[in-house]
Amino acid sequence: MKKKTLVISIAGVVAFLLLTSVTYVCVKNYRNGNETFLQYRAGLKKIYHKDNEFVPEAQLAFYDSLELVPYLGEQKAMAVQFYKAMTLLKLGQEKQSIGILMALAARADSIQDLRFSMEVKQKLALAYVRLGERNNCVSNHSSGSCIFPIAGSGVYMDPSASLKGIELYRQVLQMNPADLESKWMLNIAYMTIGEYPGSVPSNLLIPGLDKDTCSWKMKPFEDFSHELGLNNFRSQAGGSIVEDFNNDGYLDIVTSSWDLDESMHYFKNNADGTFSDVSKTSGLEAIKGGLNIIQADYNNDGFMDILVLRGAWLGQFGTQPNTLLKNNGDGTFTDVTIESGLLSFHPTQTATWADFNNDGWLDLFIGNETTSMGYPHPSELYINNQDGTFREVAQLAGCAKTGFMKGVTSGDYNKDGWPDIFISCRDGQKFLLKNKGAESNIPQFEDVTHEAGLDHELTFTFPTWFWDYNNDGWPDIFVCGYQFRGSLGITAAAEALNLPMPQKTSTMYLYRNNHDGTFTDVSKDMGLQRPVFSMGSNFGDLDNDGWPDMYLGTGNPDFASLVPNRLFRNIEGRQFADVTSSARVGNLQKGHGVAFADVDNDGDQDIFVEVGGAYKGDAYYNSFYVNPGQNDNNWISVQLEGSRSNRCAIGAHITVGFRENGVKRNVYMDVNSGGSFGGNPFRKEIGIGRAAIIDELTIQWPTTGIVQTFKNIAPRQFLKIREGSDQPEKVSISRLEFKHNNGNMNRISCIPGK
Repeated sequence: MKKKTLVISIAGVVAFLLLTSVTYVCVKNYRNGNETFLQYRAGLKKIYHKDNEFVPEAQLAFYDSLELVPYLGEQKAMAVQFYKAMTLLKLGQEKQSIGILMALAARADSIQDLRFSMEVKQKLALAYVRLGERNNCVSNHSSGSCIFPIAGSGVYMDPSASLKGIELYRQVLQMNPADLESKWMLNIAYMTIGEYPGSVPSNLLIPGLDKDTCSWKMKPFEDFSHELGLNNFRSQAGGSIVEDFNNDGYLDIVTSSWDLDESMHYFKNNADGTFSDVSKTSGLEAIKGGLNIIQADYNNDGFMDILVLRGAWLGQFGTQPNTLLKNNGDGTFTDVTIESGLLSFHPTQTATWADFNNDGWLDLFIGNETTSMGYPHPSELYINNQDGTFREVAQLAGCAKTGFMKGVTSGDYNKDGWPDIFISCRDGQKFLLKNKGAESNIPQFEDVTHEAGLDHELTFTFPTWFWDYNNDGWPDIFVCGYQFRGSLGITAAAEALNLPMPQKTSTMYLYRNNHDGTFTDVSKDMGLQRPVFSMGSNFGDLDNDGWPDMYLGTGNPDFASLVPNRLFRNIEGRQFADVTSSARVGNLQKGHGVAFADVDNDGDQDIFVEVGGAYKGDAYYNSFYVNPGQNDNNWISVQLEGSRSNRCAIGAHITVGFRENGVKRNVYMDVNSGGSFGGNPFRKEIGIGRAAIIDELTIQWPTTGIVQTFKNIAPRQFLKIREGSDQPEKVSISRLEFKHNNGNMNRISCIPGK
């Protein structure tokens, strides 16, 4: 008798699961009968619901409850077990997931269901690879862990889980040789045990992954995060800011995590090559959640404040309030969300501070996420009332756009003195909003996306920023595509094998400012027409040549999206070169908040990355890549302080003029915190190449339009310039030396934790 083959219909099972609901309780925290406060606190509660895909605890409880349903039937029962196993993987419970998947694989083989068997074995192989990460990269972390291509101290001390994953991936690829995801993961697994490429079967080999074919190189960066106590915990996806929060001249680090059970962290720079975790004493330990954080001195008191953004990706479950944290100037922060007038309930992770009405006080534009037009969440514009409060005027200002907004940035693209807004969306839209000036203190925006030539292609995009990549004095726009099918392992393998990309795969986009209100897409000419799928990202000048480079943190929630973060070096504004391999910064873990900053005050910028994914099983350690110094190029560091303009000088234009090898050059930089996901300090670090003297240092202030010019400035110094001052003030800051434990880069025994 012919055996009956069982085919699991995923769509059918999902339809069945959706018929069942779970109950969740949101506990309200009563206090003084203040209804606004109650709403605020209730909004900060995680919603445990089976349809909230980013709360796997609720999904696990749901699948456990289904196991108790009588007469579920073999097909549905196996599907429930499969989804339960994948949920356990999200929770970081790899061993439990493996146990279930092994039983499912045996059952699928026994009933000769080849299709389901292959799917289960692929996920079982993935679970083993992730178990290998936990046993090595997490529990036995080293400075080389998960750095692509994996080598040296990154090779696993315990190869057992990787070996099991390899065997399973070989079985899967025998059944389906065209499975690019499995082929990518197989080659990575061989790397983890130090047997790539030699032991990889020739028909399964992705050649050249360990070769650096780029003709442009960078000296390798070193990860000092553990030695400095910056990664004594693992975090899910979150934001980061590098800034001088206590005004002692030394840069501190603040991070967040989008998990509402996780606290913010504040690492104080001790000015001696060490950091102290002052999260508890500062009050930031009490602040939970926040996929992104951005800094600004909103009240012009001279101390940097922090805005925490929440609810992104969660759709109907993302109506969480943002939080405004006032810096008290004594090492502590106070939550002033309610009294400032910023309390609202929308899903978001992106916002930008700028003085949109040019009154000397910073305003706030927030890009919210609309995933269903039946439940719109339009963007918000909060005008500063100059008394610590804000009022929302987006409709009156003409900027209440609606879309799945993932990145917003502000800059004066047409150089008319009024800051404009660019919006990147994951629904195919882009918006360029031109600021036409203020009426009754409310800025008036016009949508000029079409006229600017920025609507030529509808594709999902994510991080974005204004920058002058070619140093012509006009702000250009970078925006990174975020459209794909399946895991990013598929696109990584396709790119490495020179195969066609999956349909509708998006790339990076660089729009050059034409000086006439329009932009030209120069991505292909600049070597950027390739898929990267960046989330957290930022830019800065790592080699002090005066041309801005960029670091792109990659990833998505899929556990097989194990692809390296990427570093691109700007080659004189003519092209971008992928220098990830030579710089040794290609972390395979999910990259989120990114900041460029000269933390050790040696004149070159370092890179801090908040690393981690959407689920507890993807939590990881922060990275702090210290720049070894790429060359002998000169530099100048400038801290601006506004008087009539906003205190932290957001929107000020800096021009540095000099001669290099007899050729006159200008480097242009605007004061902002960089990209739309991660915060650079407002102290601007500017490379000037081989120039021995700065001929002219020019500051154009945002509110007044006043232009100050200082001549014959010596390089390699830290300057503070106040609006209206006659001379720059030289700031005395010590160079810091970061040391590895015992003078080496050995493995670090870490206690697995959240």
